Amino acid sequence: MSNPVPVLSIAACYLLFVLHYGPRWMENRKPFVLKNTLIAYNAAQVVFSTLLCVQPFFIGGLHRALNVSCNANAVVDRDLQLTIWNGTWWYMVLKHVELMDTVFFVLRKKQNQVSFLHVYHHTIMAVFTWGYLKYLPGVQGAFLGILNSFVHIIMYTYYLIAAMGPRYHKYLWWKKYMTTIQLTQFGIMLVYLFLIISFQCSVPRSLTFFFVINVTIFLFLFWNFYRKAYNKEEKKMD
Repeated sequence: MSNPVPVLSIAACYLLFVLHYGPRWMENRKPFVLKNTLIAYNAAQVVFSTLLCVQPFFIGGLHRALNVSCNANAVVDRDLQLTIWNGTWWYMVLKHVELMDTVFFVLRKKQNQVSFLHVYHHTIMAVFTWGYLKYLPGVQGAFLGILNSFVHIIMYTYYLIAAMGPRYHKYLWWKKYMTTIQLTQFGIMLVYLFLIISFQCSVPRSLTFFFVINVTIFLFLFWNFYRKAYNKEEKKMD
């Protein structure tokens, strides 16, 4: 997919539906009951995120996927490169499927959960991964996808248990750690991206700086969400 038009078109349709046409269409309708759909959807997300996360282990390539030495003269491992290209493609597909998170909010009339943070995160990730696939499908970029897939295993496991109903909510005591995990992820990503810059890797610097800017924005937005949620919890306790 060398042309960005399909990806940008999907992102535009997503924004139009979740911010305008979807809420209007649902205005005089009852919320959809999507319990079984959400259970299947979240379970599938856990499975596919796990496959993406562990894929490098199958060819013993994790240490190379995490490599930041940027040795331009290194012999290319074709099996590793094909595995990364394949994984990157499916990673991009998964980020587009994740747009359904917001669609489900709209169909269930939970528009309060369609926040700027949520919509921005999903939109930019769909576009972000296209740029990742086109310009940075090598080992230097693989770490970001592996880390994000690991975090999503935890996230969608939480959503899966939550979708199973109130009787299972007692197992969600670790909810308060979800945002902390996200913040830690973005911190690790920033460190890794700065390593790529400092090692002067043979990757587009403009794209790397774009990643840095957006990860910083994610970090700020999630920190702001965490701060507000924490203050809200403190007020409830008072």
